[in-house]
Amino acid sequence: MTSHALTPGLRELLALAADPDFPQVQQQIERLGGCTAPVQLTGYCATLNADTGEALHVFTTHDHPTSRLLVPCGNRRASRCPACSRVYAADTYHLIKAGLSGGKGTPDTVETHPRVFVTLTAPSYGAVHNHDKNSRGTRLTCKCGSRHTPDDPRLGTPVNPRTYDYAGAVLWNAHASALWARFTTYLRRNVACELDLTSVAALNRVLRISFAKVAEYQKRGLIHYHAIIRFDGPEGGAELPPADATTEVLTKAIQAAAKAVTVTLDDDATVGRQVFRFGKRTDVRPLSASPGQLTGRKVAGYVAKYVTKGAEDTGTIDRAVTCPHCKGRGFHTTPTGRADCHQCEGTGEGVPVRHLAVQRHVRQMIRTAWDLGGSPSLAHLNLRKWAHMLGFRGHFSTKSRRYSTTLGALRNTRRTWRTNAAHARILAQLPPTEREHTTTLITESSWQYLGLGYTPGEHLLAEHVRHYKAHTLHLATEGQG
Repeated sequence: MTSHALTPGLRELLALAADPDFPQVQQQIERLGGCTAPVQLTGYCATLNADTGEALHVFTTHDHPTSRLLVPCGNRRASRCPACSRVYAADTYHLIKAGLSGGKGTPDTVETHPRVFVTLTAPSYGAVHNHDKNSRGTRLTCKCGSRHTPDDPRLGTPVNPRTYDYAGAVLWNAHASALWARFTTYLRRNVACELDLTSVAALNRVLRISFAKVAEYQKRGLIHYHAIIRFDGPEGGAELPPADATTEVLTKAIQAAAKAVTVTLDDDATVGRQVFRFGKRTDVRPLSASPGQLTGRKVAGYVAKYVTKGAEDTGTIDRAVTCPHCKGRGFHTTPTGRADCHQCEGTGEGVPVRHLAVQRHVRQMIRTAWDLGGSPSLAHLNLRKWAHMLGFRGHFSTKSRRYSTTLGALRNTRRTWRTNAAHARILAQLPPTEREHTTTLITESSWQYLGLGYTPGEHLLAEHVRHYKAHTLHLATEGQG
């Protein structure tokens, strides 16, 4: 007779299933939608009658079978939490689309404004393997002499690693955000010049430049930007821009700004003087409301696809390489002075870079960021903290104030809808006389953070939810759902 040992997760799941309150546990896991690392909270939430103060409904974690409440983590990275990243991508899609086609508080007339889709790339720091095509779609020969297939693992890696400027590549990533900020300044100046205005202040009185941009990693590990840039009236999307502020003016100003903008680093101690600029390829494509053209819906879907991705798409890791105990410093401060961190033995590395299971090119970029981060003259760049991001430390998506709605507003709308739905269920259980008087409800709550993640048994339930959702999505994609 063969005996089978139950895993801790299966033992806990069987114990939960035997509990009369198991449906509550199952319901809580299903509401998370497959979140991989939910936030654990303890506390209570009460719905009160605003007139009498009577508690109409009370939820407290003390009465829940698991003694805690699980809420989604909300992480935007698909590598960390596919379920929450899909929600983030959907919110970004609606945010971008609202600024192109209207909706969510933005008038539909923005479709008539001059709008372009811009791609700003990084310069070359050495030849890399590529699979470019010519205008006829014929695959071109790489500088290495081969014609690579799209799935060739060598794509994006240096043809000659010994001559590749790794320091320049990492430092360009570290200054990419500053370069974008300066680009927006140059853009306003160039538009003012094109419209024969004396200053940016004069431009602001008749025109506003609205934008939304997202950062994407290229195969070679360098950041490039996709942006939607739009002309508005001085008060934003609700107003038309001046008649002479055309798409041609916007295109010309963007190309001039991208060519002229620079950010300089003076560091005689380590890398000397470095001047950072955008690459030679600046793609500016007008947007159209006509079917078959580059429409707002297409661009919104394209941009939303990238907000859930990070440097891990280049083959790197999605967590910092610094030691979590000493924060990468390599030491702890004690009453008697400094003492080496016993976890990393004074190196500051959580996991030695040489042991990372990544491609050689990626490892070298991480190693370069780590080594440069040790220079006191480059301490302001926090390169060791952002080594796993290959030096990039900016926001992946940003927008100007008047472009459209905000992610916070979209989340508040979703939260309000859920609250109103919950209040409607509570009102439905009140006596008819009280419902007729339209009882006003208020919510009172108090929560404390407990931790992250599932117990082993809950993890098995969450896996089932994720499998079911993936299967449903697969059927819907095939048109069978």
